[in-house]
Amino acid sequence: QVQLVESGGGLVQAGGSLRLSCAASGRAFSNYHMGWFRQAPGKEREFVAAIKWSGDRSYYGDSVKGRFTISRDNAKSTVYLEMNSLKPEDTGVYSCAAARLLVLYSQGNQYEYWGQGTQVTVSS
Repeated sequence: QVQLVESGGGLVQAGGSLRLSCAASGRAFSNYHMGWFRQAPGKEREFVAAIKWSGDRSYYGDSVKGRFTISRDNAKSTVYLEMNSLKPEDTGVYSCAAARLLVLYSQGNQYEYWGQGTQVTVSS
């Protein structure tokens, strides 16, 4: 089992920045690929970003490319999501997820473990 706890969400004005963290406990964090997803009210879950277990490759959803950066610190069992130039459409609950094996990083149903999520609200 892997337990994931997100933090860092909040209310920010458009154009601002936030840094989300996802702390993992349980099995060896470094064995897991990690992803961030978000869900806005009334909308489907959307892939935001993912990072390989080794940290040497990352992937982004089209809507966040160039604005968000995913990173990880395996020594701290933590994955981060740096969000810049935030827009109102970035509003949603952001959840991190972990998977041992992944074929498509953007497919949420391939992730084994999920956190509870943290709310991000971007005001215009």
